[in-house]
Amino acid sequence: MRRLWGAAREPSGAGWEEWAEAPQEAPGAWSGWLGPGRSGGKGRSAPGWASWPAHLALAARPARHLGGAGLGLRLDSGTAPFHSRVSGKLQRRLESQLSHESRCRSSTPTDAWRAEAALPVLAMGAPWGRGLPWTVWALAAAGLMCTALITYACWGQLPPLPWASPTPPRPVGVLLWWEPFGGRGNAARPPPDCRLRFNISGCRLLTDRASYGEAQAVLFHHRDLVNGPPDWPPPWGVQARSAEEVELRVLDDEEAAAAAEALATSSPRPPGQRWVWMNFESPSHSPGLRNLASNLFNWTLSYRADSDIFVPYGYLYPRSHPSDQPSGLAPLLSRKQGLVAWVVSHWDERQARVRYYHQLSQHVAVDVFGRGGPGQPVPEIGLLHTVARYKFYLAFENSQHLDYITEKLWRNALLAGAVPVVLGPDRANYERFMPRSAFIHVDDFPSASSLASYLLFLDRNPAVYRRYFHWRRRYAVHITSFWDEPWCRVCQAVQRAGDRPKSIRNLASWFER
Repeated sequence: MRRLWGAAREPSGAGWEEWAEAPQEAPGAWSGWLGPGRSGGKGRSAPGWASWPAHLALAARPARHLGGAGLGLRLDSGTAPFHSRVSGKLQRRLESQLSHESRCRSSTPTDAWRAEAALPVLAMGAPWGRGLPWTVWALAAAGLMCTALITYACWGQLPPLPWASPTPPRPVGVLLWWEPFGGRGNAARPPPDCRLRFNISGCRLLTDRASYGEAQAVLFHHRDLVNGPPDWPPPWGVQARSAEEVELRVLDDEEAAAAAEALATSSPRPPGQRWVWMNFESPSHSPGLRNLASNLFNWTLSYRADSDIFVPYGYLYPRSHPSDQPSGLAPLLSRKQGLVAWVVSHWDERQARVRYYHQLSQHVAVDVFGRGGPGQPVPEIGLLHTVARYKFYLAFENSQHLDYITEKLWRNALLAGAVPVVLGPDRANYERFMPRSAFIHVDDFPSASSLASYLLFLDRNPAVYRRYFHWRRRYAVHITSFWDEPWCRVCQAVQRAGDRPKSIRNLASWFER
């Protein structure tokens, strides 16, 4: 998944004019992660003999005129049967044409074989095979019969034809234990149609806890899991257990760890059912991780690429339709009224993004929108239309962790049409998911003042600025739909997984690394 780019980096100081004249990477040269089930390209080549297996491609090639590919028995032109079926005039005409073709093209063993094979077929006239001995017909019939019998006997072992309809996926029930961030007492909203929304068939999305025994998977949202009193499914196959036993699943002290682990690993769930831990917050904002018992969950679902079910906040995919967003063209610069914008919902002076903002704003104007700090309310036209008026957007994450790249990049910047200035994981991590020429990383510059100088340089050089939109010629942006898409992806994962058991022994050590 990791994409290694050229050794040259974007400028980190003076000399931007020289960099602007340097050749840039070809548009679309990036080939990173392109979303679930995708690779560097989206479409397939049109059907044709050139894309078939060799033995089918030869049969599908157009037959040439005299002297081209054909079928027939190879006979010596000097034998008696040949002279008995072909007049001297026809033979001389055929030989003359073959001689002419041999002079007009290079002679190869294959061409010679094709030329000789064509003579008896054409010379024997109609009907095909008249005069052959009866033994030849008997042998041919026996061969056809044997072939038919062998094919019939082995048909059940043959692989499915490439154009055959795939086997429909088995129905899978996925129970969402809580509506994420919706509160435990609120009524659940209707489940999405996975086939209509995400082309995933065979899903039964459940919200009624009475269907717990029918579900192949149960989805738990971490924030709702650790907030409030314990609220877990009842142990399966046990009449009743005390509330104290159930509360051991969320630990308050280390003394109960052994008892909770024994309870969690004693199969207190329907056979084959998987418990899925879902979290889209960073480790810095995921309390209670270390209080969860070992082997409690079977799968993880998060933005992390090494999750059992990987659901990022967004991703790029190959453009296939004019309606794919954003447009394949660079945004109109005449609509860019401001230079740098930032939308922030939670202002915390201790965060690295706030500290960097204070340094950057001393050298270039930054318009801040959102609650807290110096932010002003987002205009009524909405966030995307507001950001679209700016050339740059500060896609600053609230904490820096592996793969933690949120909607601040995918939606607020790329979809809105502003060049993202990112602060999060390192540049190499970003380049796993997008071309290196599509964003500016704060780590590319020795100081905030150097970054400000580069932004002002791009403001004065529109040709160089437009290079940051070359990726739009080949790629569009997918924004993950919460919480419908993770729900449907669990169903898809169960369909593909088979029956191999698995459990997460130490969730905290995996997620916090």
